[in-house]
Amino acid sequence: MRQVAVDSLEFFKSHWTAWRVLGVAHLRVRSWRNLYLAYSILMNLLVTLCYPLHLGMSLLRNPNLTEDILNLTTFATCSACSAKCLLYAYNIKDVLEMERLLRLLDERVVGQEQRAIYGQVRVQLRNVLYIFIGIYMPCALFAELSFLFKEERGLMYPAWFPFDWLHSTRNYYIANVYQIAGVSFQLLQNYVSDCFPAVVLCLISAHIKMLYKRFEQVGVDPGENAEKELEACITDHKRIIELFRRVEAFISLPMLIQFTVTALNVCIGIAALVFFVSEPMARMYFIFYSLAMPLQIFPSCYFGTDNEYWFGRLHYAAFSCNWHAQSRSFKRKMMLFVELSLRKSTAVAGGMMRIHLDTFFSTLKGAYSLFTIIIRMRK
Repeated sequence: MRQVAVDSLEFFKSHWTAWRVLGVAHLRVRSWRNLYLAYSILMNLLVTLCYPLHLGMSLLRNPNLTEDILNLTTFATCSACSAKCLLYAYNIKDVLEMERLLRLLDERVVGQEQRAIYGQVRVQLRNVLYIFIGIYMPCALFAELSFLFKEERGLMYPAWFPFDWLHSTRNYYIANVYQIAGVSFQLLQNYVSDCFPAVVLCLISAHIKMLYKRFEQVGVDPGENAEKELEACITDHKRIIELFRRVEAFISLPMLIQFTVTALNVCIGIAALVFFVSEPMARMYFIFYSLAMPLQIFPSCYFGTDNEYWFGRLHYAAFSCNWHAQSRSFKRKMMLFVELSLRKSTAVAGGMMRIHLDTFFSTLKGAYSLFTIIIRMRK
């Protein structure tokens, strides 16, 4: 049976490709560096900063309530997307350190059981990719269809432009090309911002499970030095903890922004469906939009919960090894590890909200609470 090559960094390839296109991968660019920096500045000024701005300038100034709601939800999403992208760009060097730690952990993977765990990661992350494709495509499709089926000349998203696009065919096409190109750029930002936390948390869970298997084998083979095996496992645990802390710091503020925007936009999307929007294409857009927002945070919350669970089981792994036949020095080191592993490890967003399934459901409850306030205001 062909063994699966263990390379955790392969799951970062699509993210680095996206970051290159987005102009934030300057650490990986070797040739044409000055040209790339100029491209980066230009694209992030034109889209990352100006795209939410041109939406925000039109807030509550649209001809009807449906466009006001569409404008508000799009502005909130694009502003959050730009903020997350800028935060990741500022801390992008931390990804290189994550990759270094993952390489060291990959080198420790041995045996069919551990490789099988790595094989499961491929399936899990492929499913994550399908989730993001499944939530972005319908939203983009129905946004485009609602634009195409407009009876009068209009924009894909209600927005402000410093020129008259309504009465000039040339300006009309310029405005629409900017919106379509800009939203494509923002969708790519959104993909990498929402997918990367899920990927790294999934990889951490996988490496904890593989470490669990290595602990179980400590002292089983009489030809191996059990104490050195234990020390190697303790070193692996330190590396996983360091990786976890770096990941937590990297995704903390972006995840807090995403939790906040998700609650707000789910509430507005449902309120729009129930009270305000009557056009069929607009209704379909808001249905998929209201489903897409919570699905954006679900994979990260799921793997955050998985991290907490497997970190909490590592001390059981230590007692699963052949410890009772070992020396006093071995047992002392094992007890020190057990004490360290009892510390709770939970990723926290912004120092306030756990990246956990409990937070996922709390976000939905928060959206419902905001929705009840809207109902009372209407009464």
